[in-house]
Amino acid sequence: MRDGNEATAPGRWNRRGLLAAAAALPAAALLPGCSGERRRRSSGGRITLRFQSLAWQRDSLKANEQLVAEWNAHHPDVQVRYVQGAWATVHDQLLTSFEGGEAPDIIHDASDDLADFAYGGDLADLTALLPPRLRQDIPRHSWETATFNGRVYGVPFLQEPRVLIANRAKLRRSGVRLPTPERPWTWEEFAEAARRLTRGSDYGVAWPLKEPVSATLNLALSTGGRLFHRRPDGKVEVRFDAVDQVVPRTIHDQVNVDRSASRTTLGMGGSDTLPGFFAGRYAMVPLGFSYRQQIVQQAPEGFDWTVLPAPRGTSTAQGVSPQTLSIAEDCPHKEEAMAFIDFLLRPPNMVRLALGDWLLPTGQEALRDPALRVAKHDWATGTALAGSLRSAPAQSVRGYPEWKDKIATPGLQEYYSGAIGLADLRKRVVRDGNLVLARYQR
Repeated sequence: MRDGNEATAPGRWNRRGLLAAAAALPAAALLPGCSGERRRRSSGGRITLRFQSLAWQRDSLKANEQLVAEWNAHHPDVQVRYVQGAWATVHDQLLTSFEGGEAPDIIHDASDDLADFAYGGDLADLTALLPPRLRQDIPRHSWETATFNGRVYGVPFLQEPRVLIANRAKLRRSGVRLPTPERPWTWEEFAEAARRLTRGSDYGVAWPLKEPVSATLNLALSTGGRLFHRRPDGKVEVRFDAVDQVVPRTIHDQVNVDRSASRTTLGMGGSDTLPGFFAGRYAMVPLGFSYRQQIVQQAPEGFDWTVLPAPRGTSTAQGVSPQTLSIAEDCPHKEEAMAFIDFLLRPPNMVRLALGDWLLPTGQEALRDPALRVAKHDWATGTALAGSLRSAPAQSVRGYPEWKDKIATPGLQEYYSGAIGLADLRKRVVRDGNLVLARYQR
């Protein structure tokens, strides 16, 4: 059953122009299959399921393709066809395929992209389909990332903490205390360390904030910030309280007051900062845990780097939006699709997927695997942080993508660059943001 507010939900229905344009293109250019193929799935007694994966790194692609091949070799009556998707376009591609009745059966996505599809009836309710082993192996706080109105719409399986990638030689020369997962820096200590690491034209920290919203919100969880608050009537409102302001104010002051953070990196993606990091222009770069792979591949020979935990506030918590596996509501073979997901996420297979993406598994048995607890490339630092990862504050908020794109992203970019002050940022995020969310909650 579709959500009663679907007809007025801008995030789904203001894209008619997109769908009209899509109709003018060959179907094969837009959709992973065709209606004839869907009708043929059960012909001859064989079921064919389409699995759209967003894997893109070489090792991750290899692991996914090998696992699909292993499944197919042992399940001649339920075959899985691998379909390649892309993170940059997945939301609009899924929107188009759902509206056209041609969505993949098994969908790889991220938990913060599921809300509109879950509330809109596009994703299957997995609650009764989940095998007990899978339900018990993944902790409750991970299930919360893909649960909407008490129903599970995705299986969270890979997650990425935010960490500080640091130049070990610079840290030693500065004399700052090296933080550990057991004793991380506070946000005040982090700011002081960045000041001490700033020398001449070399900065203590580089913040790559081309996409500033998720980084800001997820790190603010450590100070008690949530920004989104659900009222007794079930509706969500935005507040920008003192606990929400600690992280953005720290970043703003590093750029505009202390001059310990580079202004030019604010418009960069994480990969864009690596050449400057290798050249010694930045002592630390806050990045996702998976960036270690690029550093291993690209760093100059002998470059000494290390992984430090993100700063803490009142806790070490930080928000995450795990990668998820969902089943389309229109899939005619949901039990078979769940059986494939269960196979894909058996502990040894989950370890393979985690190693391929340089991420952490959500499954507790996989997380205990020795391959993920070695000192090499600081895997052990990441696994030590897994217990602090919680559902990102925006997970279940309808209208979040529009709020992020139209309100929060430009507001934070202007605040971090010094173009506006905290009061103006608060006005935009709260007043304008609540106007956006209200349209999704009629």
